[in-house]
Amino acid sequence: MYTRNETRCITVGSVKIGGGSPVTVQSMTNTDTRDVQATVSQIQSLTKAGCDMVRVAVQNSEAAVAFGDIRKQVDIPLIADIHFRHNLALRALESGADKLRINPGTIGSVSKVREIAAAALERKVPIRVGVNSGSLKKELLERFGGPVPEALVESAVEEVDILDEMGFHDVCVSIKSSRVPDTITANIMFAKRRNNPLHVGITEAGTLSYGTIKSSCGIGAILAMGIGDTIRVSLTADPVAEVLTGLSILKAMKLRSMGAELISCPTCGRTEIDLIGLAEEVERRASSLKKPLVIAVMGCTVNGPGEAREADYGIAGGKGFGILFRKGKVVSKLPEHELVDRLFALIEADEE
Repeated sequence: MYTRNETRCITVGSVKIGGGSPVTVQSMTNTDTRDVQATVSQIQSLTKAGCDMVRVAVQNSEAAVAFGDIRKQVDIPLIADIHFRHNLALRALESGADKLRINPGTIGSVSKVREIAAAALERKVPIRVGVNSGSLKKELLERFGGPVPEALVESAVEEVDILDEMGFHDVCVSIKSSRVPDTITANIMFAKRRNNPLHVGITEAGTLSYGTIKSSCGIGAILAMGIGDTIRVSLTADPVAEVLTGLSILKAMKLRSMGAELISCPTCGRTEIDLIGLAEEVERRASSLKKPLVIAVMGCTVNGPGEAREADYGIAGGKGFGILFRKGKVVSKLPEHELVDRLFALIEADEE
């Protein structure tokens, strides 16, 4: 387990962020917020996938009204995403927002930020200060010569200090760039200066394939240094994919234990079974398991069990047959076509 950076704890609905609480996963709806039923349906899908909290865009007064109707129909903490119009933040608070997300580069004057903070403080609703490389204030871009990590951090610190000065301390911070190295550097720099919980992600990461790679590299690197209290994987894809990817990152980093984890060896010239097909079938069937387990699919009956001795269960194939093993010890030798069924039968029997 990584030594987590000590941060202030804030509460978003029923979920705690920071202060040593488990790292949470969040996403954002891509429906028109004014379409209440479509938005509620997507939030329910995200919740089922394992999302801990959901952000919703509040881009106009109609969306602010709809936000209130959505809030009544879902149980998951709901975050109102606000840009440009500070009055929408006030409306969202009235509609029951569990958290506000504002961007110092787009929300406007300090007086407007103060007005939002006063209303949030009255309702005990935390605020996320979101700083993105694409929306920094002009003066910061000129001072630092572009959206470099130093400019990102300075923007976040300035906003946090404004809120601190008026006694508002329930502040989460996100500092994101589409450049992975810049995001990593900026989060390290901010963590050294303030103890606010950090929302970690790579903004505008891209499509499902490459966006997953960028996000895994950036988020994983930051988490490995003990920094980060909540994450969002930003993909040009179905938001459910963001949640599944985020959970997988936390599982791989051993920061969350949920469901089965698959380990499988790469193919090589010694492989004499349909290793790819077996691994994909095991992964598909294991996705419904809730208990934390490690399942191995190995392509060599000689070395497989030894290489995967830390796995709870596993199969290793040879030419037309394979072995089923538990904790590195062989349970039985089987025809290849029976391996997957017998594997899950063994798991089910052990759980009874």
